[in-house]
Amino acid sequence: MNWEEKPLRGQHRPNGDASAAQTPICRPLYNSADRGVPRTHYCGIMRGADAGEAVVLAGWVARRRDLGGLIFVDLRDRSGTVQVVFDPSENAGAHAVAGRLRAEYVVAVSGRVAERDPASRNRALPTGDIEIRPVEVEVLAESLTPPFYLTDEPAADETLRLRYRYLDLRRPAQNRNLALRHRITQVIRRYFDRHDFLEIETPSLTRSTPEGARDFLVPSRLSRGAFYALPQSPQLFKQLLMVAGFDRYFQIARCFRDEDLRADRQPEFTQIDVEMSFVAEEQVMAVTEGLMLEILERSDTRLARVPFPRITYAEAMARYGTDRPDMRFGMELKDVSALVLDGGTPAPAFCQATTGGGEVRAIVVAGGAGTSRKVLDGYAAEVARFGLGGLGSVHFADGGPRTSLSRFYAPEILERWRTEVAAETGDLLLIAAGPASKVRAALGQLRLHVARERGVIPDRELAFVWVTEFPLLEMSEQEGRLVAVHHPFTAVHPEDRALLATDPAAARARAYDLVLNGVELGGGSIRNYRRDQQMGLFEALGMSEAEAEQRFGFLLEALDYGAPPHGGIALGLDRMVMMLAGLDSIRDCIAFPKTSSGSCLLTGAPAPASAEQVKELGLEIGPAKV
Repeated sequence: MNWEEKPLRGQHRPNGDASAAQTPICRPLYNSADRGVPRTHYCGIMRGADAGEAVVLAGWVARRRDLGGLIFVDLRDRSGTVQVVFDPSENAGAHAVAGRLRAEYVVAVSGRVAERDPASRNRALPTGDIEIRPVEVEVLAESLTPPFYLTDEPAADETLRLRYRYLDLRRPAQNRNLALRHRITQVIRRYFDRHDFLEIETPSLTRSTPEGARDFLVPSRLSRGAFYALPQSPQLFKQLLMVAGFDRYFQIARCFRDEDLRADRQPEFTQIDVEMSFVAEEQVMAVTEGLMLEILERSDTRLARVPFPRITYAEAMARYGTDRPDMRFGMELKDVSALVLDGGTPAPAFCQATTGGGEVRAIVVAGGAGTSRKVLDGYAAEVARFGLGGLGSVHFADGGPRTSLSRFYAPEILERWRTEVAAETGDLLLIAAGPASKVRAALGQLRLHVARERGVIPDRELAFVWVTEFPLLEMSEQEGRLVAVHHPFTAVHPEDRALLATDPAAARARAYDLVLNGVELGGGSIRNYRRDQQMGLFEALGMSEAEAEQRFGFLLEALDYGAPPHGGIALGLDRMVMMLAGLDSIRDCIAFPKTSSGSCLLTGAPAPASAEQVKELGLEIGPAKV
């Protein structure tokens, strides 16, 4: 999936600023020893129509080739590269300077745009029809030899590239990623402004509240022993803005969570934060869909279905084994619990699973009847990671069904299975049995594994889906108590209000997630907007009235002053850019990311504070963690 490379507007700005659509940039962007020098053009925007134009360019030497007379220099800035040809017969002085240029020197070149000879044009380069014939060249800054090549696909280890992130960001691929992020952000702001939302900033120093992850704490110098917390999200503040009457709010918000990291998670991240008053789920979803469609108008991907389909959490788990289903392909999970017990002498594993409260589910692999034993063993290893003891298989081959289950089921029964699961001759049936949660999770993961292995997932297709009616609460094995699935300000489903008092774990939430190609882009909910609603949820979480007042008294008091019904959503900007750019990690669309251990290799953060700073804060530092 790739965003279109052409600028949004204009010819002279790499990010398409409308104000400069017809005129070049003429600002003093750098200074030599004795004069200001105006850059007139970016390197990557000139074409054949610009032949004969006088230009002043500035950038980095991407490559230098000395052919024993002519010297060719590829000059690079964030818009792209252009070839500069130094000919000693045209300008001996400039040629002499070019002779000492090296990779990543910063240079200024003044000269004229010339059309290349047709035989030497580079069709792979946007500026491949032209070259620059220099009148003057000046070295503005020399460079050490970079520790790695600044190409789109560097061979250097990521650790080294993060250590020299300012060099890594010079790579064209990284440049494109951050330019894409910029353009998406601008689309977001224009969209919400057009739909009467106000962009309002909320505090970065707040108080610690339970929202699902650890807070980053900030000690207060003025109030010793007290701490601020960096916001995990602006959740409470955006609800207070609804109470304040700002009925349509959004923010490109920085958020902080002290949690374990992975490819699509960072300790500090950016989310598109939205809240609306006097709405239900439908209105929040409609606004979000409109935003996504506007962002995707400039994408070369295609949407699988519009409007976005909606399925409940229970449906998603039953059909896909996950609450983040990838809808770009089929291979759905099928409940065959009754089928495998009907006829023959049912396999002991199937009987044991169903009588123990579990289930038997299966997936059909189209064209998989010829799958080898070695590959099947690999599939069995995949489900074993989820605690299942084995994986059954039935090969619906031309000569009839082949399976190790034949000692329990006659061929005619297996043929009935084929009809019931809608398998064709040549297909493979994979069967798992055990506790329902394990079976669904295992087959959901196996579904993705098989689809990737067989190449059945469309590359350039975007499949959105709304997952709705999540459980309101779930049992935390770590804490041994009920916790909120989304957050403790989510409203209970109207049909399940009575369950808060009798069976809170069975209650559904007015919560919804937006999933794209198996990745959660974000989630939201309709909120509790009356004190009694909010206190009912706090009580279900085991929170006393005194504790609720101590932690959330400011919110409860605000709800007493006429709060409107409201709801919203938060979408991960980093993940969105990652997916639209076809990246494997959000680190590649964040300018200065952290490693998987939460450290910044460029600056050395986190780092110890001085003894004076620690004393001033009234803190004591314990022994280092081993």
